[in-house]
Amino acid sequence: MATSATEPASPSNTRVGWIGTGVMGRSMCGHLIKAGYTVTVFNRTLSKAYPLVNLGAKLADSPHAVASQSDVIFSIVGFPSDVRSVLVDPTYGALSALRPGGVLVDMTTSDPSLAVEIAAAASAKGCSAIDAPVSGGDRGAQNGTLAIFTGGDEEVVHRLNPLFALMGKVNYMGGPGKGQYAKLANQITIASTMVGLVEGIVYAFKAGLDVGLYLDAISTGAAGSKSLDLYGSRIMRRDFDPGFFVNHFVKDLGICLKECQSMGLALPGLALAQQLYVSLKAHGEGNLGTQALILALERLNNVSLGVLSTST
Repeated sequence: MATSATEPASPSNTRVGWIGTGVMGRSMCGHLIKAGYTVTVFNRTLSKAYPLVNLGAKLADSPHAVASQSDVIFSIVGFPSDVRSVLVDPTYGALSALRPGGVLVDMTTSDPSLAVEIAAAASAKGCSAIDAPVSGGDRGAQNGTLAIFTGGDEEVVHRLNPLFALMGKVNYMGGPGKGQYAKLANQITIASTMVGLVEGIVYAFKAGLDVGLYLDAISTGAAGSKSLDLYGSRIMRRDFDPGFFVNHFVKDLGICLKECQSMGLALPGLALAQQLYVSLKAHGEGNLGTQALILALERLNNVSLGVLSTST
């Protein structure tokens, strides 16, 4: 960081870089700008960065250019290949221009092994890398209430706490890669929860219940969940705008299954959920939100719920 490697981050001592200004990144980065941090942003589709430029961010033309003006660089991009490109590509990536003492913070859900590799590459340059994937969807990003799972040097995470606190609640999970493992376990839990949510909705509809009343009734009982809170009313309205893309969820669940194979783990609920989400992608619905899972269950059962009342 610009002054001392032991001081907590603050607008006076920490210049921030931000790579990836999509559904999640735009809101998350906006909190840092509004808190007074000097922020330089990059996004492959430059127009998606303009709302942050309008808030006061500087626009860079590459991750390398972001790093040359930053002490701490956050990335939240699509796929592990994108993470590798924007952070450790020898000429284009951020690490190539990061000064000793700088920190890379990858908030993409990605391969734990890649997080370990990035941490080693950063360390070799006298820098640090933290894996810090998040959960909470677009609303959590907008409201600054994300769950943040961090892996890496605990002291570095502690120094970055003032930045993380603007985005949500930080949870230190262990060394490099452990933040990614925690996020993957989170995705496994969400996957089966979403299957249960949409199956319950289809069952309630077929049984002739008022689905809105049903969702209200279960929301305060043992079946209540964040998934219900975030997506119940959206499903009722047929609002499939992405808080989190089906394509990205398929990617996450694929990483989970690959890790399960290497661990010798059988997780049949995960495998079922992944297949249902892959079916959405096969129907050209990969750019919808994860709540579009209801469409897969409708097709399986030859029913269409249509727009339901929105009492939830």
